[in-house]
Amino acid sequence: MKKQSQLGMSFMDLHNSSSDDFAVSNRNQSFISLLNVSECPKSMAQRNKKTYDSACAAAGQFEMMNLYSALFNQCDVSASQLLLTQADFMDASRLDNLGYAVERLLSLGIIPIINENDAVSGNKGYTPDDIFSDNDSLAALVARSFGAEALLLLTDVEGVYDRPPSDPNAKLLPFYYQTEVAIGEKSSQGRGGMQAKINAALKAVEPGSSCCACVVANGADLNSIRAIFGPSYDPKKFGDRGGTKGTLFVTEKSELERLAIKEFEQKNLKINASSEVDDAKQKALAARTEARKLQALPYEQRQTILNGVANALLSNSEKILQANKLDLGNAEQNSISLQLLKRLKLTKEKIETLSDGIRSIANQKDSLGVVKSKRELASGLELTQITVPIGVLLIIFESRPDSLPQISALALASGNGLLLKGGKEAIHSNEALHKVIGDAIEESSNGKIGREIISLITSRAQVTELLALDDVIDLAIPRGGNALVSYVKKNTKIPVLGHADGVCHVYVDSSASADDAKKIVVDSKTDYPSACNAMETLLLNRDTMQNGVALDLLTALRIAGVKCLGGPKAMKAGLCDNKAQELKCEYGDLTCMVEIVDNFEEAVNWIHDYGSSHTEVIVCEEGNPIGEEFLQKVDAACVFKNASSRFADGYRFGLGAEVGISTGRIHARGPVGVEGLLTTKWQLRSMDGVNYVSEFSYNTEGLSRKVYTHKDLL
Repeated sequence: MKKQSQLGMSFMDLHNSSSDDFAVSNRNQSFISLLNVSECPKSMAQRNKKTYDSACAAAGQFEMMNLYSALFNQCDVSASQLLLTQADFMDASRLDNLGYAVERLLSLGIIPIINENDAVSGNKGYTPDDIFSDNDSLAALVARSFGAEALLLLTDVEGVYDRPPSDPNAKLLPFYYQTEVAIGEKSSQGRGGMQAKINAALKAVEPGSSCCACVVANGADLNSIRAIFGPSYDPKKFGDRGGTKGTLFVTEKSELERLAIKEFEQKNLKINASSEVDDAKQKALAARTEARKLQALPYEQRQTILNGVANALLSNSEKILQANKLDLGNAEQNSISLQLLKRLKLTKEKIETLSDGIRSIANQKDSLGVVKSKRELASGLELTQITVPIGVLLIIFESRPDSLPQISALALASGNGLLLKGGKEAIHSNEALHKVIGDAIEESSNGKIGREIISLITSRAQVTELLALDDVIDLAIPRGGNALVSYVKKNTKIPVLGHADGVCHVYVDSSASADDAKKIVVDSKTDYPSACNAMETLLLNRDTMQNGVALDLLTALRIAGVKCLGGPKAMKAGLCDNKAQELKCEYGDLTCMVEIVDNFEEAVNWIHDYGSSHTEVIVCEEGNPIGEEFLQKVDAACVFKNASSRFADGYRFGLGAEVGISTGRIHARGPVGVEGLLTTKWQLRSMDGVNYVSEFSYNTEGLSRKVYTHKDLL
C-alpha cells in the first residue's frame, strides 16, 4: 500500500514543529489518523479469568464513539471506527481490505478510530508471542501495517523516565537509546503500562518498518500533538507550550538515529552546562555571603583561621600527597609534558613552604579598613577612604595545585570570596586541598565562617561559561600559560588581572664581571625554567664579546643544559649554532635566545619592543649609574639590578604568596598579594549635626551659609 503523508511526519517535522494555530478542521491534515488508539474503559470491559462480558464491551464501544463524534464534530471533522482482531492482520486478504479502507477514509478527510474488537476476541490469548496484546502494541502494528512514517503513543506522564515518575529524582528521557529504565506500578486503567509502550515503540521502529520515529508523550497536555506534528509551530511564540515533547524512539543504526543521538547529546550538553553554570553562580553568591561575615570578624579571628589552614596542610600532608600521586599517575599515562609534570608534582617540602607562606600572611598587619586618606570637606564634615575587599574572585589555574592554598590564603586575608577552577590534570590534588582548607576554615572559626567562602568548580562547566558570570564575579585571575591568559582576556566582561606572556630579559652590561653575570643568568634560566619569571632572552652588550664575558656566559649556560638560540646579530657573530625563529618567545624550558646589542639604549628599546612588561634585569658593576638608569627607564612590572629574575615572586617579596603576576597598568602590578586584592570605599561623617548640599550654594547676594575647606587630615 502506498504511504500516506497524512499518517505521520518525518523526524525533522518532529523537532522543527511549529504552527500558529493547529487547524484541526482541515480535513487534509488528519493528525490523529492511525496514531491515536484509545484505552477501553475498565467499566465497559471488565476482565475475569473465567468469564468475559462481551455485551459490556460491545455497549462500551457505542458510548466511546458517541464521545469521539461529539468531540470531532466541534471541529467539523468526521470520525469513523474500525474494530479489529488478530485475525484481521494474519489474513492477507483482510489486511489488504483494511489498508484500502484506511486509505479511502483519510482521502475523504475522515478520522479512522482503530480499536480492538473485544466483543469478538473475548480478550483471549494475550501473550508476548501474540500479534498484539494491548492497545499500545495494536498502535505499533497499525503504524507498520499501513505505512505510517511516525507514531505517537499518548500516556498520562510526560514521557519515558529513567525511574518511576513518582520518584523525585526521576529524569525525563528526551531520547530513548539503549536505555535501561525502572518501571513503576502499572496504572489501574487499561492493560498496558509504560513497559508496554516502550515495547510497542521499539517494535514500531524496528529495522524494515516504514515507521521511522515514535514519540511517547503526555495525552493530558493539549499541546503535545501540536508541538510534535505541527508543521509551523513556533515554540517562542507559544512560550512554555513549545519545545520538544515526550520521548523519541527511532530505528536502530539508522541515519535518523545518528542525527538524533547527535542532536540530543548537544542538547544535553547545553542543559548540563547551563545547570553547572547555575551551580557556579549559586556558589559565587554563597562565597560573597560568607566573605561579608569574614570581614566583620576581628582581625585576630581572621589570623586564627589562616593559622588553622597552615596547620591543616601539615597535618594532612600524607592525604594530599596520596591524591597528588593519583594525578601524577594519570598524567604519565596521558604522556603529559615534562614541563607540566613538574608543575603538577607536590612534595612534602612544597607543602611545608606553602604552610610557611600562609603563616607569613597571617603575621602581616590587617589589610582591611586601612585609612588611605582623610580630608575635611568643611567644618564638621570628614571624608575617609579605606581599604575593602574586591568581592568575589574567579581564579582559573592549570596544572599547579600548590596555587590553590596560596590563593585561598590571600583571599581569606583580604576578605574576598573565591571560586577556583583548576585543570582536570590536578583534579584529585585540588579536591584534597580544598577539603582540607574547608574543614580548617569551619573548625578554626568555630562555625562562624562556612566552607562556602571558597568553592572549587570541578564540573565540566567550561571556562567560557564561567567568564559570562560578570553579574556575580568581580575579578578574574588566570594563572597558566599564554593561551589561557589570552583566552580569558578576550572572552569576558569581568575585569582580568594577569599577564599573557612571561618574556623576561637579562641585559649584561659591558661593566659586569663574568662571575656575577654567570650567577644571575644561569639562576634566572635554570632555577625553574617553566616559571613565568624565568629568563627567556639574554641581551649582551657588544663589548662583552671582547672582554670574554659573552663566551663565559654561553659556556656556563650550555654546561647547565640550556639550548641557546641566536638572534640576528648573535648568529652573525657566530655565538650560536641555531637561529631563533621568533624574537619574542616564552620557551618555558631549558631554551633561551641570545642577542647582541650595541649599547644601553638599544637594550632598553629591545626590551620595550619584544618584552612582555613582566620582569627585566640588568647586570652591571656595583656603583655604576647605568644600573639606576635601567631601573628608571625600563617600563615593566618588575625591574631588577644585579638580582635574578626569579625573585619576582609573592613569597620572595614577603607577600606570603601571590594570586599571580600582573603586567597590566591599572590596579595591581607585579606579584599580587593581599593588597592587590583590595579596593577602596569612601566614608563621609558629619561631626556636628546634619549637612546638606544646598547649604553650600550661593544665595542671591552671592553668599553661602557654609564653605568647603578641603583640608587634608592625613
